[in-house]
Order: sequence, then structure tokens, then C-alpha cells
Amino acid sequence: MSSELLNSEAVKAQAHRLGFSACGLARPHDIPSEWAAYYERWLSEGRHAGMSYLQNHQDLRFHPSLLVPGVRTIVSVALNYHPAGGPTQPGLAWYAQGKDYHIVMRRLLRQLMETVGGRGRCFVDTAPVLEKYWAWQAGLGFIGRHTQLVIPRLGSAFFLGELFCTQEADTYDTPLTSLNPCGHCQRCIEACPTGAISNRGMDARRCLSYLTIESHDEEIPVWAAPHLAECFYGCDRCLRACPHLHAPSAEPCQEFRPSQELLDMTPQDWQRLTPEQYNTLFRESAVKRARYEGLKRNLKPSEGGNTSS
Repeated sequence: MSSELLNSEAVKAQAHRLGFSACGLARPHDIPSEWAAYYERWLSEGRHAGMSYLQNHQDLRFHPSLLVPGVRTIVSVALNYHPAGGPTQPGLAWYAQGKDYHIVMRRLLRQLMETVGGRGRCFVDTAPVLEKYWAWQAGLGFIGRHTQLVIPRLGSAFFLGELFCTQEADTYDTPLTSLNPCGHCQRCIEACPTGAISNRGMDARRCLSYLTIESHDEEIPVWAAPHLAECFYGCDRCLRACPHLHAPSAEPCQEFRPSQELLDMTPQDWQRLTPEQYNTLFRESAVKRARYEGLKRNLKPSEGGNTSS
């Protein structure tokens, strides 16, 4: 597969062989002005909360040719993490049950790049890339009312990744053209216990995932604390409420399965969690993003909390 032209069908076949549930190819272009304006307005309204990194490198985010000079093809892939009826640890969001997706996705993307003879760079949620936009452009699905990518008849339990290749492809995919793919459905809005989702999009300041993972505040706000009983790291409520959510026919990557040690943790065990146990349980886990102190804060929401709203 050393041809200068990427064979789109071969790329998709290799992606499927590696375990990806969806793959598509998009022709790079500057982000449309209306998309850039919405993103900048979202930032100006403070709805990104404390995630200041989302303000950085806007030129690279809106102009992929600046991020990877000479890019001619963006390959977007989705990797399933739906537990498909398998055992889970109820305290953690589905995506954080097993090995850190950055590690798994990076390895698989590099393998895909190598096997298809691609030249360029791989990205896994660590660069200024509008992942959901490019997944939509590559025909994988649409961006739902909850602002996550929705793959029709499968839902949003997927990690996204990209190859920015400097070769042209023989064919490119087209995005879903429906202007209102969610229709009148409001299930994600109704499922969100803190009102973080509305028809205007997502407000991270009220999102339990942000508050339990990204926020470094010493306390969980008192209005959010009662809702952590179901899950103290992340929140899957909007994802699970979506009528498109169904487990893919293929089993999820085994590396995303929880260990028996994690499954055996009881509410009492979590309350007694030590730094040593934390490091053992989450040695190669995305949960380490919250740090030990953050996880302990989430586990004791009733012992205080500020009154900000």
C-alpha cells in the first residue's frame, strides 16, 4: 500500500481489522465561519468552565493545514467502549473502566497509519483538533443535542481519533446533511440532573463530568453533590438516554474492560481508598486525570461544598 493515493476502501478495511467500529475520510478545509463563530461565542460566554486549553491555538484548530502542513486527507475513526452487558464498576463512567484510551488509541492509530502507507500525524484528544466536526465530515455520524458525536443506531459510546495524512485519497466520504438529526427528541436534556445541556448546547460549568474530572476546585458545589451517588467519576446520563444507543455487534476492546480488582470495590472500599490503592487500580487509567485528591473529593460530596451556581 505504498501508492501516493490512499485507497479509501483499504483504509476502512484495515481500520475494521484493527477493531474500529467506524472509519471515514474527509477532505481538509478551513472550518466554516459559522462553526468558528459558535465556538468562539461558547468560549466568550464562559461555557468551557476552567478548561482554558480550549482557548489555545485557535488558528491551528480552525485551519488544519497549519496544524499539519500539506495535509490532504483526514481519516476519522471511532473505537467502541460500550460495555455490551459486561460487568462494570458503577462509580465510574463507562469510558474510564479500563486502560487509558489515549494509550490504546495511539497504538491502533499508528498501526493503521503504517499498514495503509500513510504519512502524517496521529491525534487522540491531545491536539487542537475539532474531532466531532471531522467525524461528521467523514460521514461517521452527527453531532447530537448533547454535543457528542452520535453514530446512527449505535450512539455515542466511542473514542474518536484522526490521521492527518499528506496524501490524497481516491474517494472521500460526505457528512450527514440533515439540519436537525435529533428531531424533537429532548431525552439528553431531560436526563441531565444539573441542567448542563440545553438547546443552546453544553455548559461545562454545570456538567458533572467536568466537575468530577477537569475541575480542580477543592469542593464539589452543593447543588451538584447529591447527583454523585450514581457515579463519582464522570457521568453517562446523556449518553445512555440517547435513543440511538445500542451496543455494536463487535465486542469492545478488551483493554477497556475493568479489572476484577476494580469490580470488587465496594462503597466502603472507596471511602477507605489510599494513595497506594489508587495508584494500583489506576496505573494506566484515564481516572488519573482527576488525581487522588480529586477522586476523594468526589467520594465525599456531603462533607461540604461551596454554594456557587
